[in-house]
Amino acid sequence: MQRILRIVFNRVTFVVLSILAQILTFVIIIDSFSNYLFIFNFLFMLISILVVIYILNSKSDPAYKIAWIIPIMLVPVFGGLFFLMSGGAGLSSRMKKSMTLISEKMKENLSQNEKTVQMLLEDNNIAYNQAKYIEKYTMCPVYNNSYTELLPSGESFFESLVNELKLAEKYIFLEFFIIEEGLMWNTILDVLIDKVRQGVEVRVIYDDFGGMFKLPLRYNKKLEEMGIKCCVFNPIIPIMSIRLNNRDHRKIVVIDGKVAFTGGVNIADEYINKIEKFGHWRDCAIKIEGDAVWSLTAMFLSVWSYLRKEEEDYSLFMPRKNEGEIGCCGFVQPFDDSPLDDEHVSEAVYMNLINQAQKYIYIETPYLIADNKMMVALSLAAKRGVDVRILTPHIPDKKYAFAVTRSNYEELLESGVSIYEYTPGFNHGKTFVVDDTYAVVGTINLDYRSLYLHFECGVWLYNSDSVLQVKENTLDALNISQKVLLDQLRNVSKIRKIARTVLKIFAPLM
Repeated sequence: MQRILRIVFNRVTFVVLSILAQILTFVIIIDSFSNYLFIFNFLFMLISILVVIYILNSKSDPAYKIAWIIPIMLVPVFGGLFFLMSGGAGLSSRMKKSMTLISEKMKENLSQNEKTVQMLLEDNNIAYNQAKYIEKYTMCPVYNNSYTELLPSGESFFESLVNELKLAEKYIFLEFFIIEEGLMWNTILDVLIDKVRQGVEVRVIYDDFGGMFKLPLRYNKKLEEMGIKCCVFNPIIPIMSIRLNNRDHRKIVVIDGKVAFTGGVNIADEYINKIEKFGHWRDCAIKIEGDAVWSLTAMFLSVWSYLRKEEEDYSLFMPRKNEGEIGCCGFVQPFDDSPLDDEHVSEAVYMNLINQAQKYIYIETPYLIADNKMMVALSLAAKRGVDVRILTPHIPDKKYAFAVTRSNYEELLESGVSIYEYTPGFNHGKTFVVDDTYAVVGTINLDYRSLYLHFECGVWLYNSDSVLQVKENTLDALNISQKVLLDQLRNVSKIRKIARTVLKIFAPLM
């Protein structure tokens, strides 16, 4: 009985029922004017035709266009209207205008050290071009005076995070897609409360969709009562709207401007294998010390300023400059990506790595729902002799996403790409590593939502010690994973093949 009551009074239930009520109301209104059905049909079909023309002329990915045009043409009476309410590929013009503060603040508070970029140019022109591209379109500079360390599991991230939080003296910033009450969050929360008592400023951002299934309603108010400043990103309102598409999928921790973390790990117990949902949960994060921490600090503060609608003096959070080298080699460039513009930075960074590879490309992703140009790039890389290996989960967290992922296997395997499924469970890592030279560790999945709709972040690495750490970590996982064989894929029923094909068509909407 208690479980039933929890479901009935759950916020998710309220949101779903509200949206269903809106659809039902719309149907009732149409039925009430049944005498004017011809006029309604004509009007809605006209809307659908105009929407299709708009989609065709938009800058959206071709696969995204097809995924919408098909259902609109099949159900023209409602298809166009449904797209207008919930189908936008990015932020509305109004939202973009209101969120320009984010990019403006990034631009104001980040600047490129010319000595660093000159060093990179002298070392490698290809790496220089990539870093300049990232800096131009995200305002995030490249650094050479920074230390990085790959944390190869949720457990190692958790341990390192708690240790660093206990050392905080001035401020702690946390920004996560998911925060869920449990051992992991409760341990962190105890440290945060203790730090607040010591006079440390603590700020937390979590995404409302990510927290909707995990946290009580108005949990941000509860944190505020504890002395922890908290903002909720893009609050869910029970109305069909394109704004529901754009989520804050970033995971950022900044401590005193000296230490930062990002990667795939959210704050929930399955990420540290304290509870089991999909077998063993495999994930990773990256720890940064030194000058490069400032970019992640600016990323957090820019979103915080937007959510709070407050002017922020960034200089108050800038640490004292490091004297001399921090004791490591290589270049580090944290970057963010957002739907605020039509520049898909994450995809461009990944494509550049694929196209520049000469020896190998090792990729980890929970979802392999790539668009056509990335599929072609991966296939061509394998065909020209590059060792392309992709690690995906064996036990899925979302069966429909897993079906789409598997629908992409055959094309890649026929081109010579090697695909492995992480046999012990679910692989949530998001990494690229190329030729012992380049790597990316971040929050970015190989799917349409991460690449086009969400706020994401990553860390681009060139000749850093962490590049080889990423490589070894992926190879360790491949050793305990099963290799996907082409014959196995072909030996499935026609019904399953048809289902996968249909899912692949509509993958951009998932």
